Amino acid sequence: MLQWKVGEATITSILESQAPTSPRFLFEGVSKQDVLARAEAAGWLRPHFVTDEGFLLLRIQCLVVDVGGHRIAVDTCVGNDKPRHSPDWNNLQLPFLDDLTAAGYPPESITEVVCTHLHVDHVGWNTRLVDGNWVPTFTNARYLFARPEYEHWKTTPDLFGDDVFGDSVAPIHDAGLADLVAVDHRISEHVWFESTPGHTPGHISLIVESAGERAVITGDMVHSPMQIADPELAAVVDSDQTQSRASRREAFTRWAESGALVIGTHFPEPTAGRLVNLGDGGFRLDV
Repeated sequence: MLQWKVGEATITSILESQAPTSPRFLFEGVSKQDVLARAEAAGWLRPHFVTDEGFLLLRIQCLVVDVGGHRIAVDTCVGNDKPRHSPDWNNLQLPFLDDLTAAGYPPESITEVVCTHLHVDHVGWNTRLVDGNWVPTFTNARYLFARPEYEHWKTTPDLFGDDVFGDSVAPIHDAGLADLVAVDHRISEHVWFESTPGHTPGHISLIVESAGERAVITGDMVHSPMQIADPELAAVVDSDQTQSRASRREAFTRWAESGALVIGTHFPEPTAGRLVNLGDGGFRLDV
């Protein structure tokens, strides 16, 4: 189990799944040979983040932020029992809730749920299937959705036709547990949103600060550390690639200057590190 201390805050990774992934899944026109060439130029990408065969190493996880009486579940993965177009994500039966409980965070102990955005692999455990109905998993939590993100997906079909909003977001609103908040919403003195749009219209990253130390949970404004080496590399699933590039350039510069611990939502182990601005438009992640 991966865990980080940030001042008095603890951030714990609850893994749902991880696997080597073809670069074409994320990046148009990027082959495994291209990945190997990029890893040759940025040697720090191996062995942690790309394989010797040119696959990307990616992780789907929920990050629990525990600080000041708040237990915040950030991004709730794919979820069980959800009908999905992807065979790797369709009708999963995984021990995620057992693992969450074993880490010391049973679902009833979670005080807030934050979704950096409302894609399929970030909202799944918002709900679970009970007697044929989708019901909130975290019954004592407020679910915090950035208003622009919620309003966008309320009227926009899923990229692949899955009923993600219907089975993983709308039931939260119907249960009265959803709070639609600003993209700079502050949860507490220690935790707040930072707007990082482009992957989706209302995408946010999460800042955690305690005792003079700072961490950031990226969400999908960056999927792979390969985009740290080259912030201009945009994902095929970015709704606005121009904006996503700008978000990376601006955020990476801020995060490098602040010395923040950068925790990549989809980064494989070791998952977190400090950014170094190389001064040529690229950055390095020191783990």
